[in-house]
Amino acid sequence: MTSRVVGIEDLKVIRNLETALEEEMKNCAAYKAYAASAEDEGLHGLASLFRATARAEQIHASNHARVLRHMGGSTQVSIPARRVESAVDNLRAALVDQRFEVDYLYPAFLTNAVSLSDSTAIRSFHWALEADKWHARLHSDVVMRLNGQGGFEWARKQHDFYVCGLCGYATEDPAVENCPACNYLREKFERIR
Repeated sequence: MTSRVVGIEDLKVIRNLETALEEEMKNCAAYKAYAASAEDEGLHGLASLFRATARAEQIHASNHARVLRHMGGSTQVSIPARRVESAVDNLRAALVDQRFEVDYLYPAFLTNAVSLSDSTAIRSFHWALEADKWHARLHSDVVMRLNGQGGFEWARKQHDFYVCGLCGYATEDPAVENCPACNYLREKFERIR
């Protein structure tokens, strides 16, 4: 077996993948803690949303780790403890996390990977970006529901979310066809409650 030669450009993509992996693992851990906090507050629907988003972030992290291992990068991540606030404050923090990934993190990482034509990194970044766009919409919609009349009724009831096992796209719609982010089969989605 021959070893792969890693150039300067590859190192930049590897560093970006390591950063993305760390970000996804950090968010996954935070969203799991947010789900537990929401359950404690009796906001079961919000807890379901956090669990679905945590699973999606875990899928993103797995995709990034697979590419990192292929490129010879490190998958060792240190995850700092995230401060847990009220469920509504945690929802706002999660929305900020998702918007950061959509607006800044993944567009920058995609630009670097595209310039190198690194298809595996491009796919991993692209899937995470597209899925995170939907996560940001979900979180934003729930913030608006909570700000509207009767919004906490939705938050108190447990809900099912459906997460694509390939890219981490998440939806509340049980009738979604193939994944709009990666075209994965609907039958392969995971139901998260």
